[in-house]
Amino acid sequence: MKKFITNVAVISCLVLTAQQFSAQKVVVNREVETTNDGKMLLGHQLKDQFLKAPYADWYVKEHDEYAMDQKAINDLKKDKINSYNIIVFMGTWCEDSHRDFPRLMKILEEVKYPDNKLTIIAVNRKKESPAGDEGRYNIQKVPTIIVEKYGKEIGRIIEMPTTGYIERDLVNILKKDDQSVINEIIK
Repeated sequence: MKKFITNVAVISCLVLTAQQFSAQKVVVNREVETTNDGKMLLGHQLKDQFLKAPYADWYVKEHDEYAMDQKAINDLKKDKINSYNIIVFMGTWCEDSHRDFPRLMKILEEVKYPDNKLTIIAVNRKKESPAGDEGRYNIQKVPTIIVEKYGKEIGRIIEMPTTGYIERDLVNILKKDDQSVINEIIK
């Protein structure tokens, strides 16, 4: 009888674990139709989604016309931006996202940033996503670009870059991270 109870307990644990894994499956490239905004992306997205209509109308123009600060691009390469994770919250309904999200993508392409280190999360007008990621990151405005290392937030750009250039703000975030590492070593 004891063996039977042990077996039931083990099977129950396995079933619960399997349910947890299936519950955490993330839907990618979700698109919804809204009354006020028409088609809208919602939740986790891959960057090729923005090359499709109707998003390509604003994405391609801003991406292609953006003139990057080459010094800042070189600094990003030197500061190894590719060793950081970037999470972007944006809205396909948002003018600031229409401007800055394509610019960020052009910058990341220029520094050969790996796609697997980039998370793009589209939110609705209430700044909500299907998986509730916005709560974990306390998202109030979009776009919000978050830079992380080892799961710890290093810095973020909220709504628009303070320097006027996303790449310059990213350089400042990475320099701040370098300084915190130096401070830890000195301690």
